[in-house]
Amino acid sequence: MNENPILWTPTSERAEASQLAAYQNWLKQTKGLDFDSYNALWTWSTTDLEAFWQSICDYFELKFSEPASTVLEERKMPGAKWFPGAKLNWAENILAARGVEEDHQALIIHSETFGRTELSLGELRAQVASLAAHLRDMGVGQGDRVAAILPNTESAIIACLAATSLGAIWSLCAPDMGHVAILDRFRQIKPKVLIYQDSYMHGGKEISRKDEMAKVVADLPDLQSHIYVAANDHPHPTGSVAWEGLLHRPAELTFAQVDFDHPLWIVYSSGTTGNPKPIVHGHGGILLEGTKQSLHLDLSPSSRFCWLTSSGWIMWNSQFGAMGQGATVMLYDRAPNYPDMLDIWRRVADEKMTYFGAGAAFFTACAKSGITPDATLDLSALVSLGATGSPMTSDGYDWIYRAVSPDIWLAPISGGTDFGGAFVAGNVMLPVRAGEMQARVLGNAVRAFDPFGAELTGEVGELVCTEPLPSMPLFFWGDEDGSRLFESYFDTYPGIWRHGDWISFTSEGGSVIYGRSDATINRRGLRLGSSEIYQAVEVLAEIQDSLVVDLEFLGKESFMPLFVVLTQPGSLDNTLKDKIKTSIRQFVSARFVPDEIIEVPEIPRTLSGKKLEVPVKKLLLGGDPAKVVNRDSMVNPDSFDVFIAYANDRNTS
Repeated sequence: MNENPILWTPTSERAEASQLAAYQNWLKQTKGLDFDSYNALWTWSTTDLEAFWQSICDYFELKFSEPASTVLEERKMPGAKWFPGAKLNWAENILAARGVEEDHQALIIHSETFGRTELSLGELRAQVASLAAHLRDMGVGQGDRVAAILPNTESAIIACLAATSLGAIWSLCAPDMGHVAILDRFRQIKPKVLIYQDSYMHGGKEISRKDEMAKVVADLPDLQSHIYVAANDHPHPTGSVAWEGLLHRPAELTFAQVDFDHPLWIVYSSGTTGNPKPIVHGHGGILLEGTKQSLHLDLSPSSRFCWLTSSGWIMWNSQFGAMGQGATVMLYDRAPNYPDMLDIWRRVADEKMTYFGAGAAFFTACAKSGITPDATLDLSALVSLGATGSPMTSDGYDWIYRAVSPDIWLAPISGGTDFGGAFVAGNVMLPVRAGEMQARVLGNAVRAFDPFGAELTGEVGELVCTEPLPSMPLFFWGDEDGSRLFESYFDTYPGIWRHGDWISFTSEGGSVIYGRSDATINRRGLRLGSSEIYQAVEVLAEIQDSLVVDLEFLGKESFMPLFVVLTQPGSLDNTLKDKIKTSIRQFVSARFVPDEIIEVPEIPRTLSGKKLEVPVKKLLLGGDPAKVVNRDSMVNPDSFDVFIAYANDRNTS
């Protein structure tokens, strides 16, 4: 039996009016499929894959210009071939915005740089058509890359839809990223056009990125055009095209019809070594996964949706799924703690948002600040709350039901950039239990495995997916033989996707995420490979070697220590610490500045020279030193003793 207390139960009216209930009724009426429980529905969706994914296309009336010859040619991972022969365009389906008219309020934008603006669906479609026509004049066509460095405002939304309407491939970085980190991504994909904004307001201050953006433009040799979004009255950079002049050209909105698996966008999810992984998703797969998520988010044309996200996080991409359902989407491009922690809550209240989501760390910060949004704001329109990015503890659940609303559906989700979706999420027809995600997502055959591939229930194991998904990566850009893709997901359990999270499932299908099981850094939902931090740290002459781990685990305070070996031992003072932090801010991002910097004499390494990140992480999370590493596999076994001593000090302090 499940012993976690129930915090919320849907009324019969809410459950029966949900999108999931409507879908189940449709299955019963049109397919003769009747399920006595959600688990029965989920089991069908993950065993009869062909019927399930076809039902998503049919139920949501997705636009295909040519039908597929079959749904799935072969069940295998990697390499599943979905909907062969089908032709469609993702942007066309998003801009169809089912169930709404041209005057529908599509976007509301709250920007610290530009103020409050909004766009109707008709205005959005017209600006997308205009920009697409200009991009076409610049020579952009199917397969060309259009990259951008933009915040979460309408500019990024319009540019993404315009580029993908042409069959071009979109890629986006947040403007607070260092130019080295941006170039590590964009150099791999060689964009033809770059769209960027080189300054913005944040926390009441103007942040200039002029020099960094100039370096990016100069160091992309394949760039043919660069489009400048002006955030102030500064002169446009030499050779740039003004964004403002590209949005008002009368043009017909047309959509290139591409294969189901034609590349849509390139997102980045870093491994622990090498450059960031340029993950290529397809038009059809992302359309199906994003559309299906509306069942788990309970979104409809009457929804008003906001997710607090950086443009560099996969949750930025998730906003399109809400747009495709006709929901009004509020884009928030401000510092959420300025002038205080109530800022975004005020805007959620004023704009009558029905759904608000954020990283779990944001809700933790709200709780620690002592705010009670429900005490001063009218949040009566807000009926749904989402969270993701890091494990959400029972304390987080308690704060939401105490300080936001006792009658709100709280539905945390967990998934990833890697497949552009969620593995576990909400079900508005089920109760909410403290500390748990409610359900396994339809179509996603997720389980917990032990190290030997046996399924676990009620115990923490590796999060795996045992059946293919349409939105799994088509390939990594430049990974010609597929070896990097294979090593990222499939080298632990043959033919099965290993995601890199620790998870446990209850017998009822609820789940708890405990954190990353690999060495990837996860700071407030933004993932980064440790290699990018090493690049920024080890470029300094004072640093000989380094190791960083992210100590994220359910119920523990997130903590990221950086261990350094110095060229001159004993010289780690505050000046050098500040120099290390500045280098990380400049080359990576301020989000990844370590919580502590510790000098060590050596970095523990394997016989083949790899840094022992995962064993050190397990040790610092409380693992048995005798079990987390085999010292016979180390080139310098004594180096581990320093980390054992640090772990003992940390766990006793």
